[in-house]
Amino acid sequence: MSWFRKGRVAGLLLSIVLALIVAGCGGNNDNAPESSSPPGSPSPSASESPASESPSPSESPSETPKELVKVKFSEVIRSIFYAPHYIAMSKGFFAEEGLEIDMNTAQGSDKGAAALIAGTADISLVGPETTIYIYNQKGEKTLKLFYQLTMKDGSFLLSRDKLDSFDWSGLSGKKVIGWRPGSAPQMVLNSTLLKEKIEGADVVTNIASTAMAGAFASGQGDYIQLFEPVASTLIKEGKAYYAASLGEAYGEFPETSYVATSDYIANHPEIIQKVVNAVAKATAWLETASDAEIAEALKPFFEGTSDDIIVSSIKRYKDQQTWPAKPEMTPELFETLQGVLIENGVLKPEEKLADMSAVVDMSFVQKINS
Repeated sequence: MSWFRKGRVAGLLLSIVLALIVAGCGGNNDNAPESSSPPGSPSPSASESPASESPSPSESPSETPKELVKVKFSEVIRSIFYAPHYIAMSKGFFAEEGLEIDMNTAQGSDKGAAALIAGTADISLVGPETTIYIYNQKGEKTLKLFYQLTMKDGSFLLSRDKLDSFDWSGLSGKKVIGWRPGSAPQMVLNSTLLKEKIEGADVVTNIASTAMAGAFASGQGDYIQLFEPVASTLIKEGKAYYAASLGEAYGEFPETSYVATSDYIANHPEIIQKVVNAVAKATAWLETASDAEIAEALKPFFEGTSDDIIVSSIKRYKDQQTWPAKPEMTPELFETLQGVLIENGVLKPEEKLADMSAVVDMSFVQKINS
């Protein structure tokens, strides 16, 4: 996920300032439709961590559970795209590391980054481009990403009508309900349309993420771009048909990363390492667990979503190799990221970072199995 296009950056900076003011007043980010979870994926309460109150597997029932360190965590949206994080919570991998995750859903990378700057979040799961934007503002705080969770875009293109076969040329003259301007899925879709030399597609970008599926179900648009499990839910209800995977169509793209302020990383390296260890363990668990085990682990975070939809959503993401065995932001991926930002007009060529170490710290990933 990411920020607005060039020309709207000033507005986004204003949103961060407003977020800082709200944080200082003790408010919360619930003033827009985006404050709720997507249809079919209600979220647990902000402080819920299904396994954090139980002793870890290494403790016997007679032992006094060790006190857990609370980490304020902000996720960009609620999606099975981020399954390893929820599994690390439900399977107790964070608790084994001595951490309790106090989670909230920001509904936008701009809001997740603002929470870090304001100090209302310690760690955020957001688009890595936010680190570049904040760095280029030359403010008092900078952000660094320390774990690259996903290596593909996580959205899927659905059609209103059942197609015998899908071809990108079919989008010409059609209305597509897409994501907000400057967001990662919107930029990946736009870059894919440019790559496929598609002209005349009407991409609607002014519908709140939580209202997109409802708008399509009510008759708006010929196509829609959705994440899981909302995509599979709409398909199961007979309101849409699968057309294409944006992740497969575009290829490798570092869409979502764990990010913290440079100060927090410097002052709490042990917490960062523990977060990295827990998520890496959850990713490995996901590769070998049965469908039933995966559904059971994810259900607390997707109440009302059936097991079969959870399982099919996981399969879609596994099939496109979403979660890498080594969650590393490489120089090649960083170059891809900046290329997309420049192509979509949200980063000027002269603002491109020559040295990714200014906003990337992969030292914790290197220590996962050490």
